[in-house]
Amino acid sequence: MITTKHLNLRPSTAADAQRAFEIQSDWDVTRMLRMASFPPDRAEVEGWFADHPREWVAGEAYRFAVEHEGRMIGLVDIDEIAGGEGELGYWFERTAWGQGFASEAARAMVRFAFTELELSALRSAHAADNAVSGRVLAGLGFRLLDKVERHSRSRGETVLQCRYRLTRDEFVE
Repeated sequence: MITTKHLNLRPSTAADAQRAFEIQSDWDVTRMLRMASFPPDRAEVEGWFADHPREWVAGEAYRFAVEHEGRMIGLVDIDEIAGGEGELGYWFERTAWGQGFASEAARAMVRFAFTELELSALRSAHAADNAVSGRVLAGLGFRLLDKVERHSRSRGETVLQCRYRLTRDEFVE
């Protein structure tokens, strides 16, 4: 468990799948997720969450349910771990937007990645039309590397994606 000023981050479990399904049933949330389907497939979401504990033990991914006042409002994770690097990702229910929760949870995850996992660098990305996510990453010190076209499963089309990187030495608490 990681505790921040407003949030509790705890390893996600299969029991979180229903809440995640509810959050991802909102098009405004899921359209920003490159790999998610819309509408979400309940069995797929359940299967993905059921695999989180195995990923953790294997060191493949560290996924945290983000709770505010005892309610799961989103997820933050480090995945695609290889060669001392990983990828930061996050998503939140719409009612949590604009309250600084993404920045707060992402900062905690970056700290976790560099201090607990001892990774040397993190990558992250967002759809070009998701400027808020870009501001979250910039506020953490991530540098924009490039913009590339990538397929968005949720949108069923190619989108412009902004890709970022942050090294442990660049991270300022």
